[in-house]
Amino acid sequence: MALKLVIIGGGSSYTPEIIEGIIKRYQHFPVKEVVLVDIEEGEEKVRITSELAKRMIKHADVPIELSYTKDRARALKHADFVTVQIRVGGLNARSLDERIPLSHGLIGQETNGAGGIFKALRTIPVMLDIARDIKEICPEAWLINFTNPAGIVTEALLKHGPHQKVIGVCNIPYNMKNSIAEIFDVNVNRVMIEFAGLNHFVFGQKVWIDGVDRTEEAIGHLLNDTIDYSPSNIAMLPWNRQFLRSLRMLPNPYHQYYYQYEDVLAKDIEAYKNKGTRAEAVMDVEKQLFEKYNDADIHEKPKELEERGGAYYSEAACSLMNSLYHHSMDIQTVNTLNRGSIPDLPHDAVIEVNSVITKSGPIPLTVGKLPDSISGAVISIKKFEQLVIEAAITGDDNILYSAMIMNPLIPSDHKAQSVMNEMLEAHKRYLPQFFKEAVHDETK
Repeated sequence: MALKLVIIGGGSSYTPEIIEGIIKRYQHFPVKEVVLVDIEEGEEKVRITSELAKRMIKHADVPIELSYTKDRARALKHADFVTVQIRVGGLNARSLDERIPLSHGLIGQETNGAGGIFKALRTIPVMLDIARDIKEICPEAWLINFTNPAGIVTEALLKHGPHQKVIGVCNIPYNMKNSIAEIFDVNVNRVMIEFAGLNHFVFGQKVWIDGVDRTEEAIGHLLNDTIDYSPSNIAMLPWNRQFLRSLRMLPNPYHQYYYQYEDVLAKDIEAYKNKGTRAEAVMDVEKQLFEKYNDADIHEKPKELEERGGAYYSEAACSLMNSLYHHSMDIQTVNTLNRGSIPDLPHDAVIEVNSVITKSGPIPLTVGKLPDSISGAVISIKKFEQLVIEAAITGDDNILYSAMIMNPLIPSDHKAQSVMNEMLEAHKRYLPQFFKEAVHDETK
């Protein structure tokens, strides 16, 4: 069976990684057609990316037809898989997500705190539009989402969208598993980590090598600072030794925003004042990447792509699509409906958890009740996420404010109000749901 893959956000610098994954799996995952989709503002990038992708395909000598278009509906016809990697507002919007909170003395990060909230507000309505198109045009296709904040976006799609064949992926569990393999000097296929929690708030509860529990040894390596599984967009600080001993689990890199708040904030404010935010650094990396992509002599994914924080998202997505196609029944860590896996959380909440991947979708493995040391925090973050989704759907600024003050990275009601108002105004173009009256007045 010849497969068709549509990549929405095809002008992303991550696209060559997806192409590499498709080429690598071609013999047993027969993708015959790939269509890159992007918007007017991304036309130059998607053109450059498509030309590199064509060179990669030609160099690999595989019969894959690749094209790009701005016509999403036309691209979706007969699609079997749709991956989505969009950034509504581009890197300029990300810069605002980081700069505005930092200017008020709050952590500015693209998927956590105020920045993550506003990224979700801009993204969810667009993702729901995409889901409606998929439901109408290619209802049997799987939507693989790695648009951040992945957990929130995936839950919004499953709760409010018409298309239910939706799975979210993240590179953090992938990075953690590979780092453990390196530390123990074993093939990654011999490593199993029991992940439990939420996207960017997930914990590695157990570590097994060849079925043997090696959790204590893994924590010992963390205590000795020999593990660094953080993506390049997060400069890790050393963990407090007492924190690790009491946690008795593997934290993920994003936990430092919550458990090392003051140190991270001080570091980020210093960077903001002296050299700019991560968004500006990514703009420089992107510029260099697209210069390389535009080189007609380049026919493989440049190593510099690893400097992007989301490197390996695409590897996780390709592995997932392959397993869905083959009904592999292997275990992967995905964002999917809870369905009782974690009884602390609602049945219809999206969690990040190990799941058996079948042709019908992921079946989450039972985790059981979360340890008391993390259950309260996980429940609180999930309630916060659900408020963000409700705000994105309704455009109700009271619900948005409730989400702001519930977020642990916004520890001030006054700052929550100021940052909310400033960011609403800054992102007004991409948040029409919050400005319905203004839009109505302008059309009189």
